[in-house]
Amino acid sequence: MSGDLHVSTAVIVVAAGSGTRLGAALPKAFVDLAGQTLLERSLRSIILLPYPVQVVVVAPADFVSDAQAIAHKVAPGLEALVSVVAGGATRHDSVAEGLAVVQASVQVVLVHDAARALTPTTLFADVDMAVQATGAGIVPALPVVDSLKQVDVTGGVLGIADREQLRAAQTPQGFPRAELEAAYAAAGSSDYTDDAAVFAANGGAVTTIPGDEVAFKITTAWDLNRAHQVLGGVPDAHRVGTGIDVHAFGEAENLWLAGLHWPGEKELSGHSDGDAVAHAICDALLSAAGLGDIGSRFGTADPAYANASGEVFVRGTIELLAAAGFEPINVSVQLIGNKPRFSPRREEAQDVLTEWVGAPVSVSATTTDGLGFTGRGEGVAAIATALVRQR
Repeated sequence: MSGDLHVSTAVIVVAAGSGTRLGAALPKAFVDLAGQTLLERSLRSIILLPYPVQVVVVAPADFVSDAQAIAHKVAPGLEALVSVVAGGATRHDSVAEGLAVVQASVQVVLVHDAARALTPTTLFADVDMAVQATGAGIVPALPVVDSLKQVDVTGGVLGIADREQLRAAQTPQGFPRAELEAAYAAAGSSDYTDDAAVFAANGGAVTTIPGDEVAFKITTAWDLNRAHQVLGGVPDAHRVGTGIDVHAFGEAENLWLAGLHWPGEKELSGHSDGDAVAHAICDALLSAAGLGDIGSRFGTADPAYANASGEVFVRGTIELLAAAGFEPINVSVQLIGNKPRFSPRREEAQDVLTEWVGAPVSVSATTTDGLGFTGRGEGVAAIATALVRQR
């Protein structure tokens, strides 16, 4: 890590759990939740903080490269702030591995379970600020609502626990960095169930702040299904993406644009039919779903797409979205160019594109008043915006 960043807060994301109780073939943090892994969702909440923090992901040794790829996807260009280390045999050991790479300027360390994938950004900020204000260990927690019984090994009821004095602890849990490191050094290898217990065992004061209902831990298949249900009803389930495509005119009079053939108009050059409108739509949809772009999904090196129509790419994109748990809501496209004269065929184009996408597509057209390559009649550009939702 660079010593010149001088961030004051670090977040250790513990993603080394096996996921045995979830019944998944992958470690829990790498299980899919509506098109994104649990780790990706956790990182996105952290990256949305309104100030920079150091992020340390602790992953299973065999999944360090996978975690690095996810971190790069979520935080491109922030390599100096996000790192991945291999975890240890226990959660305690994994947190210790993360602490070892926290940079010198950090004063507050938050420890978060990647399995609490829906934890909102605001809870990270609340914990961070509470640590800074009090100097204590901070645990977000919820009141216990069920009646609680004390039982013996056979299940026999011995008494009633006072739920007013009990709280259900969540993460992220936050601590002054120096005191947390001292607590881990004193504890050695232990079986403490969370970081607050390690901190308190070394004499650190711990207090709670209100937690958040959606910050529940995804441990079983039932929890994962609950997370899917939650995503179906929150604004984050709707996403917006933008796509831009540009093509120059060729010589042959065989133009395909916005899903239509334009007799007598020069074609657009490209590996495929050069339909800039269709290609911009694909990029917008893929961007909204976090699935890359048309070049990475339908590369020019693949001969299967030589001279392929815009329909092939759009319908293929819709299939990719469906496989990732997304569906389009609507698409808007702005076509920029002097020709062809688009307005007489606008509705026809919109009908064709709407059929391909399976959702309303609107297309408008404009010129650049003679400026640039489009103004000189050398080609066209298209800018698309897509709205999709998670199913």
